Amino acid sequence: MALSPYPASDFPETPTAIVTGAASERGIGRATATRLARDGWAVAVLDLDADASQRVAEQIAAEHGTPTLGLGVDIADEQAVIDAVARIDAELPQLVGVVNNAGISSPTPFTEVSTEEWKRVFDVNVHGTFFVTREAVKVFRRHSLGRIVNVSSASAERGGGVYGRAAYSGSKAALLGMAKTWARELGEYGITANSVAPGSIDTDIMGGRLSDERKEFLLQELPVGRVGTVDDVAGGIAYLLGRDGGYLTGVTLDINGGSHIH
Repeated sequence: MALSPYPASDFPETPTAIVTGAASERGIGRATATRLARDGWAVAVLDLDADASQRVAEQIAAEHGTPTLGLGVDIADEQAVIDAVARIDAELPQLVGVVNNAGISSPTPFTEVSTEEWKRVFDVNVHGTFFVTREAVKVFRRHSLGRIVNVSSASAERGGGVYGRAAYSGSKAALLGMAKTWARELGEYGITANSVAPGSIDTDIMGGRLSDERKEFLLQELPVGRVGTVDDVAGGIAYLLGRDGGYLTGVTLDINGGSHIH
């Protein structure tokens, strides 16, 4: 096997990570951005809500003293993504990681889902992930170093879950295939690509559905005996992005408390 013509560069002292969908107060994205800043990363917070993105970025910078940038970006808008990544590349330290967390869910069964809803879910969850990753990879190749983490879902592996149905599960399954393909195609450029597949996590995307009664029901199938937290997922993402994760690629890290073991 020939050696790669793109030897991996040294991991920078202050790497930058893009985290999409990172402004939600109780979401995986915000927890991940905060965890990365605590670990010494500069962070670009991307979300639809520009004001919320800026507030989160400013709060993270104040708490952890790391460079941040908060941008309002609809990741389904190709040009908006191109402009945002160009600004991140210009204003923050070396871009090393991207966390494709932004996504929308869909509780509609397959026989009832409309074309409009199906396209809306895939435009954000799949096409948006493609746009962000494509632009980030251009920067990664320039430095021969990059880490990609797609936030998929246990629903992608088990054909639905606590909340997500056909469109959501299908889009999240696409993220698993995309990451594995990127792992094969981009390894020669010093780039790894992995996924996390969270199970039952108490987040805003659940829309308050995890009542005490619902949590009690979920606990019956969770060997660890508790519903997951956003920090559980953030820890897994931080490992895959970090200095110690360089020999992991094409991996799906199941963060589900044992609800789906395969």
